[in-house]
Amino acid sequence: MLFRNRFLFLLALAALLAFLSLSLQFLHLIPVNPVREDGLNPKSRKRIMPDLLTEPPAIDPVYEAQVYCNVPSIAERSMEGHAPHYFKLVSVQVLIRHGDRYPLYAIPKTKRPDIDCMLVPSRKPSHPQLEAFIKHMSKGSAAQMDGSLSSLPHFPSHSLCEMGELTQTGVVQHLRNGQLLREIYINKHRLLPSDWTAKQLYLETTGKSRTLQSALALLYTFLPDFDWKKINMRHQWSTIFCSGSCDCPMRNHYLEEEQRRQYSLRVKNSNLEKIYVDMAKIVGIPTRQLRASNPIDSLLCYFCHNVSFPCTKAGCIGMEHFKVIKRHQLEDERERQEKKLYFLYALLATHPLLNQTVNRLQRIAEGKKEEVFVLYSAHDVTLSPVLSALGITEARFPRFAARLVFELWQDGKRPKEHFIRILYNGADVTFQTSFCRDHYKRSSKPMCPLEKLVNFVKRDMFLIFNSTSYYDACHRRAL
Repeated sequence: MLFRNRFLFLLALAALLAFLSLSLQFLHLIPVNPVREDGLNPKSRKRIMPDLLTEPPAIDPVYEAQVYCNVPSIAERSMEGHAPHYFKLVSVQVLIRHGDRYPLYAIPKTKRPDIDCMLVPSRKPSHPQLEAFIKHMSKGSAAQMDGSLSSLPHFPSHSLCEMGELTQTGVVQHLRNGQLLREIYINKHRLLPSDWTAKQLYLETTGKSRTLQSALALLYTFLPDFDWKKINMRHQWSTIFCSGSCDCPMRNHYLEEEQRRQYSLRVKNSNLEKIYVDMAKIVGIPTRQLRASNPIDSLLCYFCHNVSFPCTKAGCIGMEHFKVIKRHQLEDERERQEKKLYFLYALLATHPLLNQTVNRLQRIAEGKKEEVFVLYSAHDVTLSPVLSALGITEARFPRFAARLVFELWQDGKRPKEHFIRILYNGADVTFQTSFCRDHYKRSSKPMCPLEKLVNFVKRDMFLIFNSTSYYDACHRRAL
């Protein structure tokens, strides 16, 4: 009996200590001071974005928003450029989303977020090469820019950001991306020589200043020597980079079906509707008008830049409003994976871009030395369907300055054999792809044979449509 009482006493004491420990952490009585990459502790100031420490065990809308913001802080870990020593890197193709931008939509009857889009090297976040980047971008007259690209500014320069304009954070994000890729692909693997030529690059961007400027920021820190005369930037009018293969009625059909699914999920969410009604009362407009203004786009800008959410005489939009809307976004992404309508859209939307990618990889595998480095500067609506089409279902929605990389490797022991690696934000996702998932179980090599990707793009992408070609899949009526 004495032993039992002592055991119960010790158990109760342990439970009490655990509770006290958790309580102290929750109440922030135990300080947690993350160290920045410059070795200094961050200043203590009121802000709406908590520190990003470790990933929570369950879906957390605030954590997911922090990941989406991708605010430059600590050095990023990367798996790019990893291969057995006898493999040779022969090509790299990169698809990026533009960096942090000002909102595309404004919440009616509220003050716009006070964000300065002038580039100021002394203001954080910054980069050691930001000042040199500004000076270099101010020249640029010798560059070859397709069509309307020549009239776009090479860097953001407004004291109050214009709608959709790249911010200093967005520039720094891609200066960091370029520096990281340079250390791996130029300094380590010598993908481009110091006397590189324009023929070794293929550069393409949509006609938005934020995508052009993001591409220039990445290239500035990536290239061995940024020479304007060697920059030939092609203009892509389509956000899905379908070029001359954009006529696809069934792609549009599946996109419309996907939009209906999104609407259905939204109207079923009573909690979301209550939040919209409450926010509409705060800003003094009809609920329908508020919803149409896409408030999450604007609220994410406040959140990412640590600016207090807007207030009116009727009250303030707060973190609880933000959490509910962001949580619905996450639920929508999860259901999107389950319903497969978006997947069908993605297969047809991305085939032209993936086909162009595969054709180029095949030419390089055959010995061509041109276009060994490719950069597509695009949007979330470009990257998201590519990830879906490849079968990378575990990937998060593209954050600001997200990067998707295709590496082509030559086997030094069998020079005719070529392999690919696919990386998303530095993580190796090669064997998450639908076409190489099974190969991983049978192979000892940390890569996927090039022919697996080729067969997927040229043939297997159409099997789900009971078709044998892109044209047929685009014009075959849905069952």
